[in-house]
Amino acid sequence: MAGLMSADEIFEQAQNAAAAATGLDEKAMQIDYPALKEKFRAALGDRKVARCHINKFLPEGYEDQGRFNLVLLTAGNVLFDMVIGDSYFRYDVLSVGQLDKVQLIDAMWDNKEKRREEPFLSLRLMHGEEAHLLLALDDEERASLLKFASAVMAARNPDK
Repeated sequence: MAGLMSADEIFEQAQNAAAAATGLDEKAMQIDYPALKEKFRAALGDRKVARCHINKFLPEGYEDQGRFNLVLLTAGNVLFDMVIGDSYFRYDVLSVGQLDKVQLIDAMWDNKEKRREEPFLSLRLMHGEEAHLLLALDDEERASLLKFASAVMAARNPDK
């Protein structure tokens, strides 16, 4: 499988996303990056990541947990949902086979700040009472999310 990423490569993406996650009216994130790198290494070990999608904005329900999250799909079809904040790091781990439902939503949302409706794409990966959300608000994010959705669907529902 070409393009597989290591824990260190995923950390680099997370580090870049942390810098971008600070709004104009917010204090820059205060992350101990060497410690965060070790947390990524401990979480992923030697697993190779096939797909990574970073949510620039936290999905609803994650607000008290951090500033942004990323969802990973390993080459072995294991999902990691990682939430990162100033002094917060947590991750959920589950197999694609544990998913009860995969839902893709392509719709419009009311952007009150800009006073207009804008398109969004959302991928919900559900199991039990939990939902792991991937969001896309622009074309680059949309492409990433669609590739992630395609990989999950291929792992869950392979053509015979």
